[in-house]
Amino acid sequence: MFKANIHVTLKKSILDPQGTAVQKALHSLNYVNVTDVRLGKYFEVQLDAPDRAAAEAQVREMCERLLANPVIEDFTFELVEV
Repeated sequence: MFKANIHVTLKKSILDPQGTAVQKALHSLNYVNVTDVRLGKYFEVQLDAPDRAAAEAQVREMCERLLANPVIEDFTFELVEV
């Protein structure tokens, strides 16, 4: 059994208006040293796979087919055996 911690973020070349809004809000709260905010999504997925390689392949496929939009988003994940 594996747990995948998946992070999906907009590519650096894509504007992030929500991140900009959060940055401005932080500045208004006097956190003026915040220089950039990028928002994203976080998923925890548990799956039963025969080994780590199979789990990685399945998680990568899930990200490419559903969890991330590969045109505008990047994804990273880590697998933890549970």
